[in-house]
Amino acid sequence: MAIYFLNMKTFGRTNGSSATSAIAYRAGERIRDERTGRVYDHSDRPGVLHTEIVLPAKLADADMSWARDRSTLWNAVEAAEKRSNSRVAREFLVALPSELSAGQRILLVRGFSQELADRHSFAVDFAVHAPRTDPRNFHAHLLTSTREINTTGFGAKTGLEVSDTQRRYRGLPPFYEEFLETRERWASLANAALHEAGVEARIDHRSFADQGQDREPRPYLPRAVYEMERRGERSELAERMRSEHEARVRARVERARGAELEPRGPDAPRGPNVPRGPDAPRGPNEQYGPDAAHASGAPLAPQRAKSQTPDEIRRQAVENWLEMRRATAGSSSAPAIARGRDDDFSL
Repeated sequence: MAIYFLNMKTFGRTNGSSATSAIAYRAGERIRDERTGRVYDHSDRPGVLHTEIVLPAKLADADMSWARDRSTLWNAVEAAEKRSNSRVAREFLVALPSELSAGQRILLVRGFSQELADRHSFAVDFAVHAPRTDPRNFHAHLLTSTREINTTGFGAKTGLEVSDTQRRYRGLPPFYEEFLETRERWASLANAALHEAGVEARIDHRSFADQGQDREPRPYLPRAVYEMERRGERSELAERMRSEHEARVRARVERARGAELEPRGPDAPRGPNVPRGPDAPRGPNEQYGPDAAHASGAPLAPQRAKSQTPDEIRRQAVENWLEMRRATAGSSSAPAIARGRDDDFSL
């Protein structure tokens, strides 16, 4: 069945990332970083099905040959950033419906890339990847510049890279609203592609609660923990998270059983075990989004519950990261950024 997944990440110099390294790995090419002199050669990487550079439609009549050359484009991205802590690139990672043909998947990603480029005036370089293990796990990486592109190079930072205060000055909604709109738009485009292909399956960007489904989403595992288990190593954190998930499932089943014993009718009292409606407040263990875990077992980012504030989300993210670091401390299996490329936290 078709599944929903869209996530964003950024690349910055603070953690040693570079746009040239990121695109060389995702596109499966050899690129020399003119700023540092380092060469990133991933020309022998398998599984890269299609790559393409998409520019804003307003530049269609301009001579943009320099921007359509991958090496020139991403070296220009690096040259535009002068600070040692600059954010150099942003990535949109999406799961592609396996029900579509190869050509249909490319058209879907191209259309989404064009909409993003037109909306934010940045360059998009996308790569469609084949599944690593599970044959349904097609996905695409959309690497974008963090600055607006023009005929001669790059200008101001895009709206995605500035604070909410600056976004208000530009007449833009808060970043999180922008992110939610992007998630919804991807679902709409994917569903339109499925409809045109005559496929009944559909995806939904909303949480189970917003869909009115009383279901327990599958547990989220940090990437490092998932990689440990894939190599056959034991992870206490993963075992504990699965145990907690099973406990939540059992509690949900008990609530459903209790609901069957509750008196019925419009005037019957409502007991504590009656399933809640889609607008009822959610508990602390029900904050994850759609059950979009890939068949390959790769971890997915959690969906923020509406009841959480941005500060609560940030605190939870820090706690999850520290917990994951403690679980993987001292292990050589933790992801590394060295070796001439950015790690591919792909599906």
